Amino acid sequence: MQSLIGSEKYEFNKLQKRLRSGAGKAIADYKMIEAGDRIMVCLSGGKDSYTMLSILIGLQKSAPVDFELVAVNLDQKQPGFPAHILPEYLESLGIEYYIVDRDTYSIVKSKIPEGKTTCGLCSRLRRGTLYSFAEDIQATKIALGHHKDDIVETLFLNMFHGSKLSAMPPKLLSDDQRNVVIRPLAYCREKDISRYSEVMEYPIIPCNLCGSQANLQRQAIKGMLLSWEREHPSRVEAIFSALQNIAPSQLADTELFDFESLQVDRSGERKAYEFALGHNVSSSRPKTDDSLAQILEIH
Repeated sequence: MQSLIGSEKYEFNKLQKRLRSGAGKAIADYKMIEAGDRIMVCLSGGKDSYTMLSILIGLQKSAPVDFELVAVNLDQKQPGFPAHILPEYLESLGIEYYIVDRDTYSIVKSKIPEGKTTCGLCSRLRRGTLYSFAEDIQATKIALGHHKDDIVETLFLNMFHGSKLSAMPPKLLSDDQRNVVIRPLAYCREKDISRYSEVMEYPIIPCNLCGSQANLQRQAIKGMLLSWEREHPSRVEAIFSALQNIAPSQLADTELFDFESLQVDRSGERKAYEFALGHNVSSSRPKTDDSLAQILEIH
C-alpha cells in the first residue's frame, strides 16, 4: 500500500468508506450474504476482484452474521501467465484459497478465428468451471467483482448486439438452480475501484487473452458512456437507477406484461384533472351509417 500523508490519507479514508458503504448496502438490499454462508470469492488478478476481496474481508470483521470467505482463481493457462502472483498474495493474507487449473486458453484459440472477440466463449468456459468447483468446495454463494459501470455497459451491449433488454443482476440464481451468484460491488463505481487499487498497489495481472484485442464491443460501449458522463456526470447513476425502477407496462414484452387482456373500464369517476379546462369540442359525423370498414377504406 502507498504511504499517504495529510489530505491524501483523508481522501483515501473517504474512498474506502464509500466503497464499503456501497458494498454493504448492495449486500443488504439483495440479501447477498446470510449467516453460515461460505462465499467463493472469484479472483482474476484484476483491480475489481482484488478490491472485492479486500472489502469483503473488512465487512466480515464487522458484519452482524458469521460467514466464510474462500478465494478461488482459475488459471486458464494463458502463455506467460504469472502463476506465482496470486498464491503469494493470498498466502500473505492468510486466507483459504484454491488455484483451479484448466486450459481454456487452448479451447478458445482453437474455436475462435484470429482477430475475433474471445470474451464470450472464454467467459462461458470460465463460468462453467467455477460453478462446478463451487459445488466441490461446498460454497453457498459465488462472488464476482462486477461493478456498477460493468452492469450499465452490459445493458447497452445486450441492447445493441443482442436485441435484448438485460444486464447483470446484483444477485442471480443460475439456470440449473445449483448456484447463487452475487456481485457485492454492484453499487460501486469503477473510478473509485481504480483509485483504491492504485493506492493498495495490488499485483495486477492483465488479461492477455482478450484484453489485447482492438475494438472490443465493450470498449466501444465504455467510450460512449465516458463521453456521456463528461457532459452529464450523473448519467451512469441515472441509467443504473432505471434498472431498479422497471415499468413493464411501458415496454413491449408480451411475456412480461399482459397487453392482450387490456380492457376499458369506465365504471369509476373520472379523475378531477380531466375537468380542469372544460371542453370546447367541434365534431362532424358521417351522414350515412357507414361501417368501420367503410370509414377505414375512405381514409
